[in-house]
Amino acid sequence: MAWQRPDGRQPYQLRPINFDSGFTRYAPGSVLTKCGDTQVLCTVSVTEGVPKFLAGSGKGWLTAEYRMLPSATQQRQERELMKLSGRTQEIQRLIGRSLRAALDFEVLGERTLTVDADVLQADAGTRTTAITGSFVALANAISRLLHQGVLTRSPLCGQIAAVSVGLLEGEGFLDLNYIEDVAATVDFNVVMNQDLGIIEVQGTAEEGSYTRNQLNQLLDLAETGIQELLIAQQEAITDWNAIFVGG
Repeated sequence: MAWQRPDGRQPYQLRPINFDSGFTRYAPGSVLTKCGDTQVLCTVSVTEGVPKFLAGSGKGWLTAEYRMLPSATQQRQERELMKLSGRTQEIQRLIGRSLRAALDFEVLGERTLTVDADVLQADAGTRTTAITGSFVALANAISRLLHQGVLTRSPLCGQIAAVSVGLLEGEGFLDLNYIEDVAATVDFNVVMNQDLGIIEVQGTAEEGSYTRNQLNQLLDLAETGIQELLIAQQEAITDWNAIFVGG
C-alpha cells in the first residue's frame, strides 16, 4: 500500500513556505520562516573584525549558531547552555558551510556575519528551513549594509536553499513532516545553489539500504523543491535584483 501523506500533499509538493522579514527590530536581517508547522527565527548580525586566522587577509567571515527552544517540540527539552549536543553542533556547522557558499568574502571585507537560527516550533525539516530562511535574512542584512554605506558593493554572489526528501513505502517524497520523517526508511537533506549545484547532501538509510535509482529519484525531487524555494526567496527579498551579483 502506497504511503498516504497526512496533510494530503502529493509526493512532489512542498509544505507552504512563508518568510516574515523584519520580524525583530535590531538585527540587520531577521526573518521568521514558516515551513508547514516548522517555524524558525533567522537573524543575521554584523560585527567589525574577523577570527584570528583571517586577520589581515582583507576577507570576511560567516558563522552560524542553531538552537531549539525548550517548547519547540511536544515534550519540553532542556536548554543547551554550556555544552552543546552533537546534533546542534553538526546543524550549525551545516548552516555556516551552506551560507558561506553565497558570499564573496573579499567584497565583504574584514567583517563577521553571525547567523542565529532559533527553532520556535519543530515539525521536521528544522535544519533545511533554517538554511532557506537564513539566506533571506542574510540578503536583508547585506541590503541594509549597502543602504548604510558600510558596503559599496554587494558580496552576495550565490543563492542557497535546502530541503528534505525521503523514502516511504519505497517511494520518494519531498519535504517530510515529523510523522513522515519518523516513518522514512531513507532520509536526505539536500542543499543547492541558484544553478542547482549541490552544496551538501546528507543521506542515511534508517533501515536496510537504497538503490542508485532511488538516490537519483530523491535528488530529482530535491531539485524540484529547491527550484520553488529559490523563487520564493527572491519574491521575499524586495531588492533582489540590486543585491544579487551572481557567481
